[in-house]
Amino acid sequence: QVQFVESGGALVQPGGSLRLSCAAPGFTLDYYAIGWFRQAPGKEREGVSCVGRSGSTYYGDSVKGRFTISRDNAENTVYLQMNNLQPEDTAHYYCAANLLRSVCVDSMAKYEYDYWGQGTPVTVSS
Repeated sequence: QVQFVESGGALVQPGGSLRLSCAAPGFTLDYYAIGWFRQAPGKEREGVSCVGRSGSTYYGDSVKGRFTISRDNAENTVYLQMNNLQPEDTAHYYCAANLLRSVCVDSMAKYEYDYWGQGTPVTVSS
């Protein structure tokens, strides 16, 4: 059973930065588009960002210009650099593999993704 492992979440003040990591023990990430999603209490899980096999990217409107996704195939890890964090970014963050596409398109449909991890919590508060 493949399960991704997210890490890097923490409590941070507004305006601060975090870098989340997504690892996949025993699974080769570089064949797939990898997505980051987040879920705040009482809300639906939403797509945040995607990185394709060849480097194509997608960002949700709420994070454009603040978040940067990248992948290091040698390390078999995908990163999400989050800058200028705001209280509305508070959520559990998850990564997953897109099993239907190797490129990112202009939306992120949850049903296309699998191998969800347990997530990592991000809290933005003063």
